[in-house]
Amino acid sequence: MQESFFQTMELTFKLAGITTIILLFIGIPLAYYLSQTKSKFKPALEALVSMPLVLPPSVLGFYLLLAFSPQNAFGAWLDRVFDIKLVFSFEGLIVASIIFSLPFMVHPIQSGFSSLSSSLSEASYTLGKGKIATLWHVLLPNIKPSLLSASVITFAHTVGEFGVVLMIGGNIAGETKVASIAIYDEVEALNYGVANQYALTLFIITFAILLFVYAINKNMIRSELR
Repeated sequence: MQESFFQTMELTFKLAGITTIILLFIGIPLAYYLSQTKSKFKPALEALVSMPLVLPPSVLGFYLLLAFSPQNAFGAWLDRVFDIKLVFSFEGLIVASIIFSLPFMVHPIQSGFSSLSSSLSEASYTLGKGKIATLWHVLLPNIKPSLLSASVITFAHTVGEFGVVLMIGGNIAGETKVASIAIYDEVEALNYGVANQYALTLFIITFAILLFVYAINKNMIRSELR
């Protein structure tokens, strides 16, 4: 039982960690673009990014399941060309988690970029820096609280995923059975003590992470005001 518990928790945090790292690389350029663009397509793109916030996880999971299934064109193409099977696999959980947690990464970073004065970028360009150098060396260091918040919220949100994870990954021990699925299984089996072990562990860890982030952000803001 203990081995199964630790295996499930390890898989849960592994999924959350990988998802968060990948989303940082996706979220930063996307958030920067959304904060700068005046394109008429911006509202549509923002709506698309925000869809996981309002769409029931089971709906998103269902359509991802259809898309990734080898019985459908996209899933069959992935299987045939790249030998990738995303349904009922850890890799499928990562892809689904990236899509489902995208707004939790993008929105805080976009807000951080939007709060910066345009004079920062203009001064950097005047000194001969390009857009990438300006983004990396000037803008990102000035939104560290936003980056930290986005990363932690994304991590915590991924840890708590249920509907999308269940639809795409199923319940395969050691491969796709994460903590949220384990809690559901134990409650369904009336093993409330074991369910409480999973739930309490997640509660304590996520609370500690959020407490740490809020404390760090508070210190960052104080330092910037001095």
